[in-house]
Amino acid sequence: MKTYHAKAGEVERKWYVIDAEDQVLGRVASKAAQILRGKTKPQYTPHVDVGDFVIIVNADKIKVTGNKALNKEYFRHSGFPGGLKSETFEEAMAKHPERVIEHAVAGMLPKTTLGRAQGKKLKVYVGPDHPHTAQNPQKLEMGA
Repeated sequence: MKTYHAKAGEVERKWYVIDAEDQVLGRVASKAAQILRGKTKPQYTPHVDVGDFVIIVNADKIKVTGNKALNKEYFRHSGFPGGLKSETFEEAMAKHPERVIEHAVAGMLPKTTLGRAQGKKLKVYVGPDHPHTAQNPQKLEMGA
């Protein structure tokens, strides 16, 4: 018996659409990360990008549980002394809701060149429309 390792050229990629309307942020992000990494495929290979493309629509209608809308903060630093900036979940959702989902998914991917390549296959849109209809994406049902 031999162990099968997928090659980068052999991978057949599919497209999936996740509707984030009234869904919990962490649940949507973890499902997207699994698909991006390829863990839902039988030919999953940890060191090869075998994942599929994920389109998330209605990013502005995603929910969080508990008091996270007020207490969850996103930080960034300019690199200069006193350059720490922060914003709450509500402020981030008002300015750029797609970045909130991208940040959540990126936290669930490896912090390597492979993880960055997998993260580029994530497409997040604020409204219900997306420009990827030519790829015939399959709609994923998230549990309500």
